[in-house]
Amino acid sequence: MARYKFDQIAFNSTDKKKPVDEDKEHYIGLEHLDSGNLKVTRWGSEIAPKGEKLLMKKGDVLFGKRRAYQKKVAIAPFDGIFSAHGMVLRPKTDVVDPEFFPLFIASDYFLDAAIKISVGSLSPTINWRDLKELEFDLPSIPVQQKLAKVLWAVNDTKGAYQQLIQETDELVKSQFIEMFGDTDNRASLESLCTVFADGDWIESKDQADEGIRLIQTGNIGNAEYIDKEERARFISYETFDRLSCTEVFPGDVLISRLPDPIARCCIVPDIGRRAITAVDCTIVRFKTEILPDYFEEYTLTPDYALQIQDFVTGSTRQRISRKNLGAVTVPVPDLERQKVFVEIAHQRDKSKFELNEAIKDLDAMYKRIIKDNLG
Repeated sequence: MARYKFDQIAFNSTDKKKPVDEDKEHYIGLEHLDSGNLKVTRWGSEIAPKGEKLLMKKGDVLFGKRRAYQKKVAIAPFDGIFSAHGMVLRPKTDVVDPEFFPLFIASDYFLDAAIKISVGSLSPTINWRDLKELEFDLPSIPVQQKLAKVLWAVNDTKGAYQQLIQETDELVKSQFIEMFGDTDNRASLESLCTVFADGDWIESKDQADEGIRLIQTGNIGNAEYIDKEERARFISYETFDRLSCTEVFPGDVLISRLPDPIARCCIVPDIGRRAITAVDCTIVRFKTEILPDYFEEYTLTPDYALQIQDFVTGSTRQRISRKNLGAVTVPVPDLERQKVFVEIAHQRDKSKFELNEAIKDLDAMYKRIIKDNLG
């Protein structure tokens, strides 16, 4: 094991250009990078990006230096241009193996050290002059090569599991369209509900650290409830009574009228306590002819997305009003067919859970190997 300054490990390529129209198809911004994923799966811009951008070559390591706590690292899939809020890094091969280099940059060992030297409060950024002075321990190149083989095998297996999850979701979407795409019986969303109401306007001063749970737009995923227990917010029982809040119950559907995407929904789970929701969420409690799980799956279809797109208002801050949301029409097949489909969706969820557990195990193994060999 030997210790090196970072500028002994990596080149920081600062070659830039001002984009022209043909560059828009080969532009990668920080918004195109996914935390924990070295593969770039989307890129491009509708118009030529403004301002100078970094030149990148296929195989370069792209590192998001702005808001580095998001831990965005990826390998450039082609020659092109990259956001000036990132760094284009290349290995110094006398010290680091090229196959091991991106794995090192994406490791918590490197990223945690880099994040500590970020400067700025609103958009903390890492400066090269500080990063180049950081010191890291690296094993010999033969050891790096062995580690790279193991870690890439883990990474590829994880990627295969993630692909299976995506394909499983697509299969269920296709099944929905096949079963219900030609359903003639449709009804407006509001007409299918016993409750169709906005959540409550809860100011910061009304929030508390305990009491009745406040479910916010950030808890609403794309057909999933996102538990943010460590950042959960509450209101007191006194505030609940004073503001005459509307309580939500397990099995209710919540729809976010704000991005991203607009009109995504989730079913309220049993969170073990009373709950309300925020004003930018619409509470949907269905009559008996619609199953919440069926509707949740419907919100993932192109039919739903196109209707929402037609009803969205605003330019800089897009949203959908409760009135427009209520006008969205929903196919209403008989309950038995809904139940059959829901069972298919539940089997999908079971498979996804098992795959996600396998991914967690792989992540734990990956981090353990990095820790044992780097620190």
